[in-house]
Amino acid sequence: MTTQDAQSKQFQIECLTNELVNMLMEEQNITMTQAMDIIYGSHTFEKVERDTTGLYYQGAVYIMDILREELKARI
Repeated sequence: MTTQDAQSKQFQIECLTNELVNMLMEEQNITMTQAMDIIYGSHTFEKVERDTTGLYYQGAVYIMDILREELKARI
């Protein structure tokens, strides 16, 4: 992966994470810090960061569905 590709991937992940944080805050009526803790501590986020999954190319709504399923399974 070139430096430009890595920067592009990182930018996509940051934008996606921003959207996920906002969605989670609204859905669960929680703070930004709480939402970030949930997202960054999730298996879903680990998958988003992996090149092999390609999830960082997907939209926030799709990733949020995966995250919701993960959070349900934790209960």
